[in-house]
Amino acid sequence: MANLYFALLLYFILKTKPTYGMSKKQKTLNILGTRGVPARHGGFETFAEHLALFLTQKGWLVRVYCQSSSREQTSNIQIHVDRWHGVERVHIGTQFAGVLGTMEFDLKCVKDVVWRDGIDLVLGYNTAIFNIIQRMLGRTVIMNMDGIEWHRDKWSLPAKFWLLCNELIGANVSSIAIADNPHIATHIAARSFKSPTMIPYGADQIETPSISVLDSFQLKRDCYFLSIARIEPENSILEIVTAFSNAKTNQKLVIVGPLDDNIRYHKKVRAAANQDVIFPGAIYDKTIVGALRYYARAHIHGHRVGGTNPSLVEAMAAGSAVIAHDNLYNRWTAGDSQFFFSGDVQCQQLIEMLSAPSDKLETARYAAAERHRRQFTWGNVLSQYEALLEDQVRKTYPR
Repeated sequence: MANLYFALLLYFILKTKPTYGMSKKQKTLNILGTRGVPARHGGFETFAEHLALFLTQKGWLVRVYCQSSSREQTSNIQIHVDRWHGVERVHIGTQFAGVLGTMEFDLKCVKDVVWRDGIDLVLGYNTAIFNIIQRMLGRTVIMNMDGIEWHRDKWSLPAKFWLLCNELIGANVSSIAIADNPHIATHIAARSFKSPTMIPYGADQIETPSISVLDSFQLKRDCYFLSIARIEPENSILEIVTAFSNAKTNQKLVIVGPLDDNIRYHKKVRAAANQDVIFPGAIYDKTIVGALRYYARAHIHGHRVGGTNPSLVEAMAAGSAVIAHDNLYNRWTAGDSQFFFSGDVQCQQLIEMLSAPSDKLETARYAAAERHRRQFTWGNVLSQYEALLEDQVRKTYPR
């Protein structure tokens, strides 16, 4: 009886079949799990954009699922398809906003993609339970497992349980699980019946951007520390601001990220700041962000929840010295030549040390740029994905 109920559920989930399709002759990749391209939000969107354009130039058909903006979230706009720089975009609207809207969007993407040709690349495991449908229908599902999302302090216990369950499902149900950090690979392997594939995140090298960008922030080259992150406890923003405000330094601190004084943690962060801490809010303009990274004295990275974080990789791509929270993930990403702290006192000491003229600062900058060049260029990262996908094509569609 249980099998009958599940079969009926699967039927109703899949009952709406799109009227469009693609030829099976072309190598095809479907990218799910992001808000879409072009990138306007986080690291997964940036990665999806780079991979989609890279593979399109190699002759692939790349299809990216895009969540419609809030003004398009109406019942009469469900699915429409367009082209962007040769990439096929499938736009899907939702009735809900926030977390429920994301879950609704992910389920609708699965409902649509099962009728299309190609290999499915899912970015993130937060709704991996839906991807069981793809695997039941014999599809190849590659899943980038991201960080350890259920460790984040912002989630309630029920949300953490949901995320933990989906991490276990994603690691075991996907055809291939991808980790972006060797310590994430170890974490996943301990919870899975198979070993994940390790491919890191990438970033473009930043070379001599316009220094005039600093004028609007009243900043000078080499006279400020920079942190770019969501203002959340697991990103150590309060510790960073406290450390800087207590430090003896003639520098400034720029905290790039959305700040909402209606949020309790954000109030604490602002209260801990002295007059030399600048909160410009969220900045999505790549030119501005690149210039801020390039001309900073050092980048302070407080992320504690695993993985190869895009913000850290992008700081290294700018040749920036790094002061990072001391954990296995950051140590592997940044390398041994950078600086690590476990609390605000240690962070304060490092800020004071790097505020003074020091050969250590230049050594760290050179090491960061070299580690980026060896490990984290987009050319290196995307080529690894291409090789993995080509191998899956040979296995999925043997000639």
